[in-house]
Amino acid sequence: MAVRKATVSRDTLETQITVTVNLDGTGEAEFDTGVPFLEHMLDQIARHGLVDLSIKAQGDNHIDDHHTVEDIGITLGQAISQALGDKKGIYRYGHAYVPLDEALSRVVIDFSGRPGLVSNVTFTRDLVGKFDVDLVFEFFQGFVNHAGVTLHIDNLRGDNTHHQVETIFKAFGRALRMAIASDERMGNVTPSTKGSL
Repeated sequence: MAVRKATVSRDTLETQITVTVNLDGTGEAEFDTGVPFLEHMLDQIARHGLVDLSIKAQGDNHIDDHHTVEDIGITLGQAISQALGDKKGIYRYGHAYVPLDEALSRVVIDFSGRPGLVSNVTFTRDLVGKFDVDLVFEFFQGFVNHAGVTLHIDNLRGDNTHHQVETIFKAFGRALRMAIASDERMGNVTPSTKGSL
């Protein structure tokens, strides 16, 4: 496979974001976003997805973290899509169940080229520290729309909201790792009967 790296910048009146991704990395991560809890979750994607991830963001956090979190999701989706290229030779589908103490989440992803998000999550609290957990959905909606993936997220159980969110991000990282992996049997073939994704 060719080198699967990309750098994407997004510059709006609300945020300025640069994401660099290496899909064949070792899980190295570097973040400067102004949203510490999100950085903790992004680290889960890098570590468990075995992707190298660098994200720098400046946003209107004096209002709230909404635009920054959503736009990081958008830019990450664009970067991963660009790094994947034509998607030939990948597994395409990925799934993972991840527990953390009492919490358990399942994430299933399909690099179908068709954006779709199904999220079945009921958080037990509205905030983790200062982080509004509504933004978890906004992050993944932004990602899905710009990566062109179908993503199903189910938090199957959990009482601690931090644990709920963390299992989602860890499971996402593991599912991502599976889906973008090189399938030797697939060779240089697009994993679709249509011939394109």
